Amino acid sequence: MRLPRLTKPYKLRDYKFSLVLLVFALSVIGIMVVGSAKASVQNKQIFGVCVGFVLMMIVSLIDYIWILNFYWIIYAVAILSLLSVLVFGHTANGAKRWIDLGFTTFQPSELAKILLILFFARFLMDHKDDINDAVTLIKYAVLAGIPLALILVEPNLSTTICTALVICLLIYIGGLSYKFIGTVLLILVPVAIIFLSIAVQPNQPFLKDYQQKRILAFLEPEKYASDEAYQQNNSEMAIGSGQLTGKGLNNNTTTSVKNGNYISEPQTDFIFAIIGEELGFVGCCIIIALLLLVVIQCILIGMRSRDLAGKIICSGVGGPIGFQSFINRSVATNMLPNTGVPLPFISYGLTSLVSLYIGIGFVLNVGLQQKKYQ
Repeated sequence: MRLPRLTKPYKLRDYKFSLVLLVFALSVIGIMVVGSAKASVQNKQIFGVCVGFVLMMIVSLIDYIWILNFYWIIYAVAILSLLSVLVFGHTANGAKRWIDLGFTTFQPSELAKILLILFFARFLMDHKDDINDAVTLIKYAVLAGIPLALILVEPNLSTTICTALVICLLIYIGGLSYKFIGTVLLILVPVAIIFLSIAVQPNQPFLKDYQQKRILAFLEPEKYASDEAYQQNNSEMAIGSGQLTGKGLNNNTTTSVKNGNYISEPQTDFIFAIIGEELGFVGCCIIIALLLLVVIQCILIGMRSRDLAGKIICSGVGGPIGFQSFINRSVATNMLPNTGVPLPFISYGLTSLVSLYIGIGFVLNVGLQQKKYQ
């Protein structure tokens, strides 16, 4: 069998420059906000954007069909990277999620999300005719369960949940029947209710102490105002204090939540609090609109894809951007329990940033290949 070529004779007019501009705009805003939150890491964020942008452009010109021929190798790399962090990982705050490279840290779970999207895109395309068969569903569950278990034991519950949501989205796009989805929901909803009711009880066996406290702090913020609810309460106050147009980037206002160090590590998971305080309601709306437009662009490109694999890749990349954006904003505004999920293209974190750029590169390549190239 003849393998597809590494690249194809693409046409410039098919390149989705609008998506590139949206991502670049988010990254520029991210650099400015990260620099305001913690000036010492701004140069690293700039470096991450530059590396990510170059990789995005390179990946966008590589035929995704050619890449998917190596899907089992891609899966193996994802699993080995997740195993490596358990063996060689750097422990911080009780979790082993990063590998110290000297000049920076590498978080394999972020890259693994992109690799798993590629793997399952090919897997689901190969099984599109028997996607609802029991054997295929069992295979999918096992192949998905292995990386999810490895992420969970780091421990990294938030990334496990986000990755699980993406994996569920992929099989839905792959053609999972609504009858099966309805049956699963009828089982999962009561199980989730029972799980949560047990999880908030003393001496429960499912969650670690800090995870349980975060849920309890969400349910009873007044009781935990001085510890677990402290970050989110201050985040709410920061967003509210920004009012319509904010206090301005790099401000030295003494009443600033950021300047008073009321939020620890504001450049990462609570970056939305900085946006709200310094750019105000207008700035928050602009960020939300840009992220929404990126997700919509991914969906539209996927709808015009030449095959199911391209559609799954676009949905798989757009999905986590949407999920993470919603979770990050919800945590910052106290609508969900505190959990460590970065705001895509905005939060400081080189692995997450570069991985997202690589994912967008694959979406751009799908956009370059419409039916006329078949």
